[in-house]
Amino acid sequence: MWKEFRPAVVSFLVLSVITGLLYPWVVTGLAQALFPGQANGSLIFRNGQPVGSEWIGQSFADPGYFWGRPSATGPMPYNGLASGGSNLGPTNPALIDAVRARVQALRAADPGNVRPVPVDLVTASASGLDPQISPAAADYQIARVARVRGLKTAQVQSLVTRFVEGRQFGVLGEARVNVLKLNLALDELTHAP
Repeated sequence: MWKEFRPAVVSFLVLSVITGLLYPWVVTGLAQALFPGQANGSLIFRNGQPVGSEWIGQSFADPGYFWGRPSATGPMPYNGLASGGSNLGPTNPALIDAVRARVQALRAADPGNVRPVPVDLVTASASGLDPQISPAAADYQIARVARVRGLKTAQVQSLVTRFVEGRQFGVLGEARVNVLKLNLALDELTHAP
């Protein structure tokens, strides 16, 4: 009987070692050697301490900061363990109410701004973790951020322009602005802690 089971047991053990140990070890080693930043989470550091990832959004509620795209993750915003959208359709009353509330919050934070609110400032994405906003969403917030920080609008506009990333390979996706990177640069500009 052992003679019949032996090939299966040996194959199981050999494949377990190859796929469970060797392959992950080789892939991890190559990733660390060729792409160490990406392999370690694309972390962004400030004063030697990690403050976030380039690919995971963060919640900024202070009016002196640029606000990112809303997150629908639970139980807290930008929860990487609960990535996902709200699954609310465009005619769902809960989504309509949430968008209205977000528009009102943006208007309350910057009452003089009568421009149309960019859609990415009031709707969550499919992942709920978007770290970027559109250049239009960043432009919409420039006056508020400049006013609260005591900066000239042109200074903040210049900073936003510096952080606009174009389409990947010139054709994929849309132009975008990483909110965490922009806010960290804003802190450096105003010498905030």
